[in-house]
Amino acid sequence: GVMAGQLQGKFAAVTGAASGIGWASAQAMLDEGAIVVLVDRDAAALEKVCCAYPDSAKPLVIDLLDFEACKALMPEILKLTDGTLDIFHANAGLYVGGDLVDAEPDAIDRMLQLNVSVVMKNVRDAIKHMGPRKTGDIIVTSSLAAHYPTPWEPVYASSKWAIDCFVQTTRRQVFKDGLRVGSVSPGPVITALL
Repeated sequence: GVMAGQLQGKFAAVTGAASGIGWASAQAMLDEGAIVVLVDRDAAALEKVCCAYPDSAKPLVIDLLDFEACKALMPEILKLTDGTLDIFHANAGLYVGGDLVDAEPDAIDRMLQLNVSVVMKNVRDAIKHMGPRKTGDIIVTSSLAAHYPTPWEPVYASSKWAIDCFVQTTRRQVFKDGLRVGSVSPGPVITALL
């Protein structure tokens, strides 16, 4: 890249990093010189993407829908980064589209769990680490669906409206600590999600 080396000496972590937007984000940071922990539940996919960056890409296999595993996320990341995290990208997510009456109740639970609760818990743990250090960047993958009532995906869009609110409010809480919290709202992207 034009700005190669911009993240030299920085430690980052990305959830849902083995494919799609998560992998694109991780790759961009790796190309800028960061050490990146790539978090995903798909061990084989993680291994495949990480082998291109043997020194700087650190695979971490975790299923964030597992309560105990989710709690262990931050300690496990910090083990791989010499105890420092500068950038956290909460990207893992699920998609449920179509008419609400056709949505599986269990799928609704899993999606809200991953798209909302897990993001809140992961970001909370990142802030607890970054706050005392007075520096850190937190990015959350939102969606255009967070900003416009998309009638074909009420469950998914609601999760992203919630996350947009979460980002806007949390940002105002941690601003005093020198932390930055932002979201990216992509439109439709051809990823494993779709």
